[in-house]
Amino acid sequence: MKKLLVILAIGAFAACNNASDSVEASVDSVKTAAEATIDSAQNAAEATIDSAQNAADAAIDAAKDATKQ
Repeated sequence: MKKLLVILAIGAFAACNNASDSVEASVDSVKTAAEATIDSAQNAAEATIDSAQNAADAAIDAAKDATKQ
C-alpha cells in the first residue's frame, strides 16, 4: 500500500510540474501574440502619421508655390 501511495504521489507531482510548464508556455504564446499585435498597431499608426505629414508638407509646398507666382 505504501508503494502505491508513493507512486501516486510521484505521478501527481509530475503532472502538476508538467502543467506548470504548459501554463508557462501558454502565457508566453499569448504574450508573444499580444506583442506582435501591439507592434503591428504601432507600425500602422506610424505609417498613418507619416502619410498625413507628407500630405501636409505637400499642401504647404503647393501653397508656397502658389503665392510665389
